[in-house]
Amino acid sequence: MELERFISDFADQFDDTDVSEINAGTEFYELEEWSSLTMMGLIALVRTKYGKIITGKEIRDCTTVKDLFDLINSK
Repeated sequence: MELERFISDFADQFDDTDVSEINAGTEFYELEEWSSLTMMGLIALVRTKYGKIITGKEIRDCTTVKDLFDLINSK
Protein backbone atom coordinates (compact mmCIF):
# COMPACT_ATOMS: atom_id res chain seq x y z
CA MET A 1 0.00 0.00 0.00
CA GLU A 2 1.30 3.44 -0.89
CA LEU A 3 1.05 6.34 1.53
CA GLU A 4 -0.42 8.70 -1.07
CA ARG A 5 -3.19 6.22 -1.91
CA PHE A 6 -4.00 5.73 1.78
CA ILE A 7 -4.16 9.49 2.34
CA SER A 8 -6.61 9.76 -0.55
CA ASP A 9 -8.75 6.91 0.82
CA PHE A 10 -8.61 8.45 4.30
CA ALA A 11 -9.63 11.87 2.95
CA ASP A 12 -12.63 10.26 1.22
CA GLN A 13 -14.08 9.59 4.68
CA PHE A 14 -14.78 13.31 5.09
CA ASP A 15 -17.52 15.27 3.35
CA ASP A 16 -16.62 18.87 4.18
CA THR A 17 -12.88 18.76 4.85
CA ASP A 18 -10.76 19.90 1.92
CA VAL A 19 -8.47 17.09 0.74
CA SER A 20 -5.57 19.53 0.67
CA GLU A 21 -5.81 19.78 4.48
CA ILE A 22 -4.92 16.11 4.86
CA ASN A 23 -1.35 14.86 4.55
CA ALA A 24 0.93 12.36 6.30
CA GLY A 25 1.54 14.72 9.22
CA THR A 26 -2.10 15.67 9.77
CA GLU A 27 -3.23 15.06 13.33
CA PHE A 28 -6.56 13.57 12.38
CA TYR A 29 -8.19 14.10 15.79
CA GLU A 30 -7.82 17.83 15.15
CA LEU A 31 -9.97 17.66 12.00
CA GLU A 32 -13.33 19.28 12.64
CA GLU A 33 -15.21 16.38 11.05
CA TRP A 34 -13.43 13.62 13.00
CA SER A 35 -15.91 11.65 15.10
CA SER A 36 -16.63 8.16 16.32
CA LEU A 37 -18.68 7.66 13.16
CA THR A 38 -15.66 8.59 11.04
CA MET A 39 -13.59 6.11 13.04
CA MET A 40 -16.12 3.37 12.26
CA GLY A 41 -15.97 4.31 8.59
CA LEU A 42 -12.18 4.04 8.69
CA ILE A 43 -12.36 0.60 10.31
CA ALA A 44 -14.78 -0.53 7.57
CA LEU A 45 -12.59 0.98 4.83
CA VAL A 46 -9.48 -0.79 6.08
CA ARG A 47 -11.32 -4.10 6.32
CA THR A 48 -12.97 -3.96 2.90
CA LYS A 49 -10.27 -2.20 0.86
CA TYR A 50 -7.11 -3.50 2.49
CA GLY A 51 -8.35 -6.77 4.01
CA LYS A 52 -7.00 -5.90 7.45
CA ILE A 53 -8.66 -5.47 10.82
CA ILE A 54 -7.89 -2.54 13.10
CA THR A 55 -9.62 -1.61 16.33
CA GLY A 56 -10.82 1.65 17.80
CA LYS A 57 -8.16 1.38 20.51
CA GLU A 58 -5.42 1.03 17.90
CA ILE A 59 -6.74 4.11 16.11
CA ARG A 60 -6.87 6.06 19.38
CA ASP A 61 -3.19 5.18 19.93
CA CYS A 62 -2.31 6.93 16.65
CA THR A 63 -1.81 10.66 16.25
CA THR A 64 -1.16 11.34 12.58
CA VAL A 65 -2.39 9.93 9.29
CA LYS A 66 1.10 8.43 8.84
CA ASP A 67 0.69 6.64 12.19
CA LEU A 68 -2.53 5.08 10.84
CA PHE A 69 -0.74 4.08 7.64
CA ASP A 70 2.05 2.44 9.64
CA LEU A 71 -0.49 0.65 11.84
CA ILE A 72 -2.28 -0.82 8.84
CA ASN A 73 0.99 -1.84 7.19
CA SER A 74 2.07 -3.61 10.37
CA LYS A 75 -0.92 -5.96 10.19
